[in-house]
Amino acid sequence: MDFDHKKIEEKWRKYWEENKTFKTDVWDFSKPKFYSLDMFPYPSGQGLHVGHPEGYTASDIVCRMKKMQGYNVLHPMGFDAFGLPAEQYAIKTGNHPGDFTNKNIDTFVSQLKLLGFSFDWDRQISTADPSFYKWTQWIFNELFKEGLAKQVDMPVNWCEELGTVLANDEIVNGVSERGGYPVVKKNMKQWVMDIPKYAEKLLEGLDTIDWPESTKEMQRNWIGKSEGAYVDFKVKDTDYKFTVFTTRCDTLFGATFSVMSPEHELVQKIMSEDCKEDVLAYIEACSKKSEQERTDTSKEKTGVFTGAYAINPVNGKEIPIYIADYVLAGYGTGAIMAVPAHDDRDYAFAKKYNLEIIEVLKGGDVTKEAYTEDGIHVNSGFLDGMDKKTAIETMWKWLEDNGCGKKATTYRMREWVFARQRYWGEPVPVAFYDDGTPVAINDLPVTLPVLDDYKGKNGKAPLDNATEWKNITINGRHATREVNTMPGSAGSSWYFLRYIDPQNDNAFADKKLLEHWMPVDLYIGGSEHAVGHLLYSRFWNHFLYDKGYTTTKEPFKKLCHQGMILGENGEKMSKSRGNVINPNDIIDEVGADTLRLYEMFMGALQDSKPWNTKAIGGSRGFLDRVWRLYTEQNKIKNEENKNLDLVFNQTVKKVTEDYEKLSFNTAISQMMIFINAVYKEEVFPQSMAEDFIKLLNPICPFITEELWQQVFNHNESIANAQWPKYDETKLVSDTYTLVCSVNGKVRDKLEASQNASEDELKALALNSEKIKPWIEGHDVVKVIVVPKRMVNIVIK
Repeated sequence: MDFDHKKIEEKWRKYWEENKTFKTDVWDFSKPKFYSLDMFPYPSGQGLHVGHPEGYTASDIVCRMKKMQGYNVLHPMGFDAFGLPAEQYAIKTGNHPGDFTNKNIDTFVSQLKLLGFSFDWDRQISTADPSFYKWTQWIFNELFKEGLAKQVDMPVNWCEELGTVLANDEIVNGVSERGGYPVVKKNMKQWVMDIPKYAEKLLEGLDTIDWPESTKEMQRNWIGKSEGAYVDFKVKDTDYKFTVFTTRCDTLFGATFSVMSPEHELVQKIMSEDCKEDVLAYIEACSKKSEQERTDTSKEKTGVFTGAYAINPVNGKEIPIYIADYVLAGYGTGAIMAVPAHDDRDYAFAKKYNLEIIEVLKGGDVTKEAYTEDGIHVNSGFLDGMDKKTAIETMWKWLEDNGCGKKATTYRMREWVFARQRYWGEPVPVAFYDDGTPVAINDLPVTLPVLDDYKGKNGKAPLDNATEWKNITINGRHATREVNTMPGSAGSSWYFLRYIDPQNDNAFADKKLLEHWMPVDLYIGGSEHAVGHLLYSRFWNHFLYDKGYTTTKEPFKKLCHQGMILGENGEKMSKSRGNVINPNDIIDEVGADTLRLYEMFMGALQDSKPWNTKAIGGSRGFLDRVWRLYTEQNKIKNEENKNLDLVFNQTVKKVTEDYEKLSFNTAISQMMIFINAVYKEEVFPQSMAEDFIKLLNPICPFITEELWQQVFNHNESIANAQWPKYDETKLVSDTYTLVCSVNGKVRDKLEASQNASEDELKALALNSEKIKPWIEGHDVVKVIVVPKRMVNIVIK
């Protein structure tokens, strides 16, 4: 009879909750610690689909094993609760977004509990809870005091329809990721985090952590460290000058024009009257393009002459100043020097606008194409005849000696835009005196007021409508609160610290607890956060470490990205595609254990794979088989069975090692091999039977809890049992498979003793009932024995 998954699951969910089976005593320092973390979800109105539990199941398996191995396990869950969907709901309905969010959180919690995850629910957090975001605001103030959180005038991605600034990773193909609305560039006073100041520390830290190399490389590329020089160019007939950064200052003699970003602060000051109309039209056109469009290397380069000229500092030559969309204000200095003879992009631009091309590196034919390899310097004055390294070092010194440049290290990574024109986010804890001076608000949390209308007006943030809330008095002076809120990435940049001590109202977490529990030992989540959340959280943690508030530089010791579970049509699951599978339906039909087992057996955790409803029956069939073995077969006896020694110890070893490596599909395969072996035997030793369900428990917690109690009469949860150990001496079989062939063709396979002599192996082969028909009536010329492998009988 198959097991009743509904009855069993309800029973054990209730038991775990009532007995707080997975509650963590964080102050118990007597055991080794294991802190496992999942990237917490945004509580959308759609709830979980079957793709979401994959990563949670993986971490749950490791946590359950670690608990049985004697570790004090911290396995929390919470919700990244601020976000645009709740805001849009509030705008449409007039209801507070918190109501929408809390209802969704309740749905998520119930779904996660259905799946049997061993979370310590007493540690549940929500980034939208004032007791949590009080400390997000506190960290902001610490960053503000250090000058790392600051206001600057800068071009931002403005979405009129959403009424807010968007980060680059919130834009896809020039439109907002959420809603698909147009996004334009617009200059605004904006809060930013000076993450570039931590660029070198973030680079160095990557060498100390166990992360996928591809993710580390993405962060290195995003940070974009470059060794080079700043070079100052004067604008002809003005007092203005601008600076470029170049990694090849040795090619300065070949710079025949310069290009500024359309947003560069000097453009409208230096453009001539003749060129003004074209320049302004080009600037307007560029504001409507996304960065992706502007930097697309495949598109034809466009630009407009400003009418102004710069002076090349190395030779005094006048060079025209253009603006072009491929130069971005936020990258470097927003201006470049162009050496068309030795850069493909500059070459194409020079050819299009008939600009001078001067060869300064010998080796190619610059009348036909740019020469981008290295060569000896020519047409370069005091650098002539030098190689690249010598020429660069010589030019560094010349620039410094002549006061028109200096050696520099730069980073491609830009300041993190840290404000949104939204209601549903953490209020920025800053106010402005009437003279514009900013001041930190130390009375935290600064909570969100309830509004009648959650939509911003006239390009201003919704909180600008809260007249009473925004007007306050600080130190006896009138001040106006900041009405922008923090981005969604604020709370997720430090939430892993709060889980350790979530009820602490005096600090974001006790330092002794942080010292014991950090860093996170295993972090599982999507690779799409490689240069967003994973970079921002490292930055905040490094800052808190530098301030002495935390005791580890890097927050996440080991990182794993789970692959995506696609719809049955091979596409990403989404409501719009109509291919979403609700886990509740699967749990109702075949049980949570089956869903967990199936998702772990689909393939490697890191791979993306399509859902297959038909295939899930195989996972249920395996569990039914295990259930029948334990409840109907009468094989479990308090006896030994040496026939199972090898496969049992192999199974304990492989499953343990595979769980550690997150190779769950191969662990499941080994457990299936073991069950097949047991079915062929008459006796299933009780010790092995108990140990096997311990191995299966992390993947299938409900059925194994039931068997642990029902078959073996244990009163305590299997979660508190001791993890099985294998016997190294029993991993080697007493026998091996001997291949027997006649004239090189395999005719039989026999079990042979590991200690058998060559004569015994010959006799074993010659007396085989399958071999005899092939050698009868023939002369045996010789018998070749390869010990531990094969016997080949040669006949005439």
